[in-house]
Amino acid sequence: MRIDIISVVPDLMQSFFAHSICKRAAQAGLVEVHLHDLHDYSTKKHKQIDDYPFGGGAGMVISVEPLSVCLDSLLEQRTYDEIIFFSPDGIVFKQGLANQLSLCENMIFICGHYKGIDERIREKYVTKEISIGDYVLSGGELAAAVCADAIIRLIPGAIGDEMSALTDSFQDGLLAPPVYTRPAKWNGMEVPEILRSGNDKKIEAWRHEQAVYRTQTRRPDLLESNE
Repeated sequence: MRIDIISVVPDLMQSFFAHSICKRAAQAGLVEVHLHDLHDYSTKKHKQIDDYPFGGGAGMVISVEPLSVCLDSLLEQRTYDEIIFFSPDGIVFKQGLANQLSLCENMIFICGHYKGIDERIREKYVTKEISIGDYVLSGGELAAAVCADAIIRLIPGAIGDEMSALTDSFQDGLLAPPVYTRPAKWNGMEVPEILRSGNDKKIEAWRHEQAVYRTQTRRPDLLESNE
């Protein structure tokens, strides 16, 4: 998989992809993440990439020219399955969408900034718009990092135990059940007996029961959305 990320401030993302699962996946040749500084594609003297909005109003808008130059350059080199723009207008990012995108071969992420990007870019290039929640960030970089992490960890081989990703919260519409590790006794609190029984069938049934209960008490909306 290859992910190209277009950003006004790509340095914000350097550290994120240099650690943990994203780093290991890249070292294993499972994913390539390329960061593109939008300023490098500006034709203006001072590398300006924004301008005032037509019609007036507060804030600035990312100009059409540098973005189109960057996108055209990438599109000349390969075919992309998705060109994604992170926006409050987009569909809410959920596990099912992460699963779907993990099957892509090449993707472009466009990180907005200021008051957004020129609408003509969205009309001509963008194939999917994604929101990570109903709140406003200073730019799309954090949203891009969130989505990239959720997608990359699903690539076979990205994490040591592939079954771990398949049993995460939301994969089956439920929250994950409680988990425990050693020691079995701590501060007068004990790990449930069933988890120490060695009976795989009963353990699986207990975990499912706990997942349903936790979802009912903490995120009942998830059960409603599955009805």
